[in-house]
Amino acid sequence: MDELLDAIVTDESPSQISDMVKDILFAKASERVDAFKPVAASSVFGNDEISAELDAELDVEGEE
Repeated sequence: MDELLDAIVTDESPSQISDMVKDILFAKASERVDAFKPVAASSVFGNDEISAELDAELDVEGEE
């Protein structure tokens, strides 16, 4: 963040400042997505009833 402020103060080109802002925003968004992945995965795949049903289905399909 300090780099961005330094770029603004030292009159860097607007395109470079814009690129810095985009990089910062993408990095923060990526951190939030990475933090949310385990929550989403556990809500989708963490249900034991669903896992048991899927295992039973796989066992039946494997026997055929």
